[in-house]
Amino acid sequence: MQVSMYEMIVPIANRMLGNLSAILDKGAAFAEAKKIDQTVLTGARLAPDMFALTRQVQIACDMIKGGAARLGGVDVPSHEDNETTFAELKARVAKVRDFINGIPAANFAGSESKAVTLKMRHGDRHFDSGLDYLRFYAMPNFYFHITTTYAILRHNGVELGKSDFIGG
Repeated sequence: MQVSMYEMIVPIANRMLGNLSAILDKGAAFAEAKKIDQTVLTGARLAPDMFALTRQVQIACDMIKGGAARLGGVDVPSHEDNETTFAELKARVAKVRDFINGIPAANFAGSESKAVTLKMRHGDRHFDSGLDYLRFYAMPNFYFHITTTYAILRHNGVELGKSDFIGG
C-alpha cells in the first residue's frame, strides 16, 4: 500500500497541532493557578542560546504550514510573529491548522518526487524530492519545536506527561 503525501502530513499535523494546543492550555492553566505572569512561561527557554517558548511555537507552526504549502502547491502564508500570550499562540496554532486543512488532498499528488529548494539566510537548501524534504527537514523540525515547547513548560513545573505530547 502506498501512502500519499497528504496522508503523511495533514493527519499528523492535525494531531500534533491539537496536542500542542492542549499543552498550551496546560501552560495557561498553570500560570493562572500559580499566579504567574504568563509571559514568564511564554518567554522561558531551556538554555540561554535557545529560542523562548513563543518562538518555538511559531517555528513549529511555520515548519508545518510551509511543508504543507510547498507540497500542496500553494503559497506559504505569512504571520507576523507577534504572539506573547498563550491565547495568541493557540490562535496561531488554530490558524495554521485551518490553513493546512484547506489544502485539497489532490494538490499533494506527485509532490513526493518534486524537488524543493528553500531560500535561507545562509544560502539555498535543496532537496531532490518532496519526500526527502518532508522526512528529513519539515517533519523533524516540526517535532523538534513542539518537543521543545513541551520541555520548556515541563521544566517550569507544568504537569505534562508523555501522553500530552503523543495525544490520543
